[in-house]
Amino acid sequence: MSIFENTEVAFKLKSNNELRKAHAMFVAVDKNWLTDFGAWSLPWAIHIPGVKSLIKNTVFAHFCGGETRKESMLTIDKLYSQNVKSILDYSVEGKEDEAEYENCFNEIMAVIDDATGNPKIPFVVFKPTGFGSIKIFTKVGAGETLNEKEQKQWDNIRRRFDEVCKKSYENDVTIMIDAEHSWMQDAADDLAVELMEKYNKKRCIVVNTLQMYRHDRLAYLKEQYAKAEKENYFIGYKVVRGAYMEIERERAAENGYESPIQPDKASTDRDYNAAIEFIFQHRDRISLFAGTHNELSCKLVMDKIESNNLEKDVHNIWFGQLLGMSDNISFLLGSKGYNVAKYVPYGPVKDVMPYLIRRAQENTSVAGQSSRELGLIQKELERRKLEK
Repeated sequence: MSIFENTEVAFKLKSNNELRKAHAMFVAVDKNWLTDFGAWSLPWAIHIPGVKSLIKNTVFAHFCGGETRKESMLTIDKLYSQNVKSILDYSVEGKEDEAEYENCFNEIMAVIDDATGNPKIPFVVFKPTGFGSIKIFTKVGAGETLNEKEQKQWDNIRRRFDEVCKKSYENDVTIMIDAEHSWMQDAADDLAVELMEKYNKKRCIVVNTLQMYRHDRLAYLKEQYAKAEKENYFIGYKVVRGAYMEIERERAAENGYESPIQPDKASTDRDYNAAIEFIFQHRDRISLFAGTHNELSCKLVMDKIESNNLEKDVHNIWFGQLLGMSDNISFLLGSKGYNVAKYVPYGPVKDVMPYLIRRAQENTSVAGQSSRELGLIQKELERRKLEK
C-alpha cells in the first residue's frame, strides 16, 4: 500500500458535506464533454444571475482560497494548522493592457508584504504574462526589433520583474516565476537569469520554473548550474512536468517547427527524475521546489533527503501541490515534517475562470487524476461511515 493512502490525514480539514461536494465535482470533471462544455460556456454564463454564486460555492471553493488576499487567509490558517504552508497565487489571467499589468504588479507587491516574516507564506509567485503581453515576450525572445510603443512595454515588463525581485530581496522573501508557453519562455528565462545574478548572491531569492515535458530543460538546468558556479551565485527551480502540452504540439505542427515536447510521458518522467538527481548532487547551490502530484516523484525526493542524511525540513528542498488536488500527498508530507506548500489561487470569480477551466481540464487529461481523487474521497467517506 502506498504511503499516500492515509485519507484520514488527507481530508482532516474537510467536513462530510465538503467531501460530498468535492465528490460530485470530480464526478462531473471526469466526464470530458462536461469539462469541454464548461470551457465554452462559463466565460459568458458567469454573468447570469445565480451562476456566480453556484461557481463560487463549488469549483471555486474547492480550487481557490477566496476572491481577495484577506478572504484567502482563512484557508491559509487552516492549512498551516496541519503544517502545510501556502503560496498566494493571484490567478487573474488574460488581461491585455498596461493598466491591468500594473494592477497585477501592485497586487504581487502587496503579497510580498503579507509574506514578509510570515512562516505561513514562504513563497510569492507571479506569471510573466501577468506583467506584460505574450506578444512582447515572444518578439524579444526571437530577437525581433521592437517599435517605440513595444519598447516602452518591454521596459515596463523589466521594471516590474526587477521591482518585485528587489522587494523580495529586501524583505528576505523567496519569489517564484512561473513558466509560460515555450515561444515566449526564452525572454522570461533571460530576465530570470539576470535577476538571479543580481539578487541571489547570498541565498536563493529568485526561483525560476522548469517544465520537464520540454526535451531541452535538463540540458538547460545543467547549463544554468555551470553559469552560476562560474559566477558565484545561487539558483533555484520549481520543477514541474508542464501545463501546455497539447497547445505546444498543435502550434509546432501548424508553424512547421520541431515540437519542444517530449515524445512520450516516459521521457518526461525520466527527465523529471534526472533533474531531481542533479539538483540533489548540487544542492549547496541549487534550491528545489518539487511541484508535482506524482506520488513516485514525491517518494523519490523523500528518499533523496534520507539517503543524503538531511533533515526533513532542510531549508532549500520543498514539495508543492495545488489547492484542491492531491491532499493525500500534501498533508502526509506535512504530518511527517517535510517542507510542503499549497498554491492558493485567489481573485474575482469572473477573472479566475481561465484558471478554473484549466484545472478541470488537467484533471480530465492527466491519466487517472480525477479517478484517483474520487477514489480517495470515497474511501474517506466510507471510513467515516464505519467509524460512527
